[in-house]
Amino acid sequence: MSADPAEIPRSAEPIDLAEIEHLALLSRLELSEGEKTGFLGDLNRMIGYFQQLQELDTEGVPEMQRPVALVNVMREDVPGEMFTQAQVLELAPESQDGFIRVPRTVEQ
Repeated sequence: MSADPAEIPRSAEPIDLAEIEHLALLSRLELSEGEKTGFLGDLNRMIGYFQQLQELDTEGVPEMQRPVALVNVMREDVPGEMFTQAQVLELAPESQDGFIRVPRTVEQ
């Protein structure tokens, strides 16, 4: 689903220090003055880049979800060494009548 470029809001003004402080407050971040200034420059550069991208003519360019195809790489499911029941019960913190005993998780 593609948005009409005319409908995409464009930021007429760059982000200012007050907006950085508001975002920090909402994010529960304590930023030093140097960090605020750094974020201010970084965010304004990113927004400028996005504004440049909005000006590109993308007519006829097919939409895509990812730039590369996703492919699952699966290994063969080969069984490895198996433990005996006695070995498993020996490793368990608690056992009873040949079973691993665990805390109750459901009320009766």
